[in-house]
Amino acid sequence: MRILNISILLGLLLGCSQPPSTEVVNNQPGSASQEEHRFNVILNGNVVGHLYATHQNNDISIDYDFKSNGRGPAYKEQVSLNAKGIPQSWRISGNTTFGNPVEEQMQIHAGQATWRDATGPGEARIDSNALYVPQNSSPYQAYIMARALMQTEGKSMAALPAGTLNLTALETLQVQSEEGPVTLNTFALAGADLDPDYLILDGNKQFFAYITPRLIVIREGFEAEETKLRQLSAKYSTERFEALQSEFAHHYQGAVRIRNVRVFQPQRLSLSEPVSVLVNGENITAIEPLDIATQAGETEIDGAGGTLIAGLYEMHAHTGDDDALMNVLAGVTSVRDMGNALDVLDELKNKIDSGVLAGPRITRYGMIEGKSPSNNNNGILVETQEQAIAAVHTYAEHGFDGVKLYNSMKGEWAPAIADEAKRLNMRVTGHVPAFSNANAMIRAGFDEMTHINQVMLGWVLKPTEDTRTLLRLTALDRLPALDLSSPAVQETLDLMVENQVAIDPTLAIHEYLLLSRNGETRAGVRDYIDHMPPGVQRSAKVSLAKVASPEQDQAYRGAYEQILTTLKMMKERGIQLLPGTDLGGAFNQHRELELYQQLGFSPAELLKLGSYDMANYLGHADRGSIEPGKLADFFLVPGNPTEDIKAIKAISLVSRGGVFYYPSEVYPSFGIKPFTNIPKVKAPASL
Repeated sequence: MRILNISILLGLLLGCSQPPSTEVVNNQPGSASQEEHRFNVILNGNVVGHLYATHQNNDISIDYDFKSNGRGPAYKEQVSLNAKGIPQSWRISGNTTFGNPVEEQMQIHAGQATWRDATGPGEARIDSNALYVPQNSSPYQAYIMARALMQTEGKSMAALPAGTLNLTALETLQVQSEEGPVTLNTFALAGADLDPDYLILDGNKQFFAYITPRLIVIREGFEAEETKLRQLSAKYSTERFEALQSEFAHHYQGAVRIRNVRVFQPQRLSLSEPVSVLVNGENITAIEPLDIATQAGETEIDGAGGTLIAGLYEMHAHTGDDDALMNVLAGVTSVRDMGNALDVLDELKNKIDSGVLAGPRITRYGMIEGKSPSNNNNGILVETQEQAIAAVHTYAEHGFDGVKLYNSMKGEWAPAIADEAKRLNMRVTGHVPAFSNANAMIRAGFDEMTHINQVMLGWVLKPTEDTRTLLRLTALDRLPALDLSSPAVQETLDLMVENQVAIDPTLAIHEYLLLSRNGETRAGVRDYIDHMPPGVQRSAKVSLAKVASPEQDQAYRGAYEQILTTLKMMKERGIQLLPGTDLGGAFNQHRELELYQQLGFSPAELLKLGSYDMANYLGHADRGSIEPGKLADFFLVPGNPTEDIKAIKAISLVSRGGVFYYPSEVYPSFGIKPFTNIPKVKAPASL
């Protein structure tokens, strides 16, 4: 799961319950009774929040709040249902994960639906039943929608503002309570986004849980079941993506000849003459002139004069099975995972490596986080330096290539952790622990810094200010007043050069944070957002952070310019930039590379940076360029991305180790409109 989409991941859950989590309040005679249904939010095994839903007749009041990593969403909602369980009014107030205020409302009257959310007002004439999908809401919305869909013949209904919602029953199981076994039924709710949401109802069709591989919202009193039920979500998601892999992964028998392509040559920053590229098994076996005929037994793919590029690297991923496939379809065939649940990542990597799931090759860095009231609930949580060093050993024993330290770590532990990691041939990276700064971490032995804000905050924060909160984002509004020629700035850059410390800046997420505004389609998605499902298009018009005033608006815009200038200075001084997103990669990785043009990179240099340079940085001699003997990890685009980097969005073919995917064939399964045509494939002639 990517940290940026957690509001979406959490945004579809909840419902009613029974004892011990239901409390009936008797009012005065003649008044309706109230029922309060109570649920806990659990993230990676830690209780991080609550959801309370109070029902009175057809009205529901919802109180939802959870916090992890110093941030989280909080919503108060009022919903009124008609006799069919369809919301007729919905009012939501609160804030999103990153503090953007929420004031959303919807009402249906006399066949007319009107609403207002962060994108502005909307309306629609309703000729039949329709379910409004809130832009920002508590998880309870999934249960409300599921109950309404259960009353329809096909368990399907039109969605507002657009799309169609569908409910599918999955399986029946039991859990134990003090009163005996409780029968549960699991469901998939699809149509609101790229992927379905999974929820669980009891035998009385009351809400019991909403499940994801990392997070669960579960009825109070059943917390002991959370691991078992979370694993169901992983199972369902895996089954879905296994089916997609089975349907769309092309395993050709014998050699494959991709005819009439121009190969990007990163060492020369240029394209080859038109050639044919041969693949056999996992590897590239030859690059041949076009006048060599296709041989008997070879499958021929018509490259139509397009450009063949070595697979890209996403250097800041938090991999899941959903974005694993999306990355491959976007030509991202290698990722560096920068923090994940150990068991989840192990299983995912094994399934990708064995071909059960589509996904990139994964280089793993393990997160080590200190315990605090605002710690990140990811990776291994530690309370002492000894525990932190033990975590390094755990990751080493599992074959990880590096460790990543996080904000609630004690900075004074960093030197010992770094020494032990390097003794075990592991790289060290991470955030700057609270009350420390980048200089101290570089001196402690960091090989690279993660996120450009983590470096720059050391130049504007006071030593007592706590970066375990949203301050590490909101304090960026101080950057416009910073003199980038000052001794403090130059000292950090000098240390990075002297110690050969790289930077994983995640520039795209800073663009999103600092420049997105409510009601405006954010710049990073404008080139492709029209291809996305309605829910994704709608979410692209929401600010990530709270912009409280015109002065703060200008400060954030100025902060982004200061970030660009700082990264230009780093590039000019030879500091290695590592392109990654912390946004799931795929299309966002394309944007990360595009933004680097503002730092002085040419399109050809960016193709090299995103593939060849990252392979060399990570010591992967088997990939990064299209040459005989290397892995067949590459993608084909009709255009020429050495002239326009945006051409990499229109991908017609991807090979991941000799398994071929045609994105235009797969995208409709996610509600995505294809970007280009599928290449012509000619079956092999008889031997």
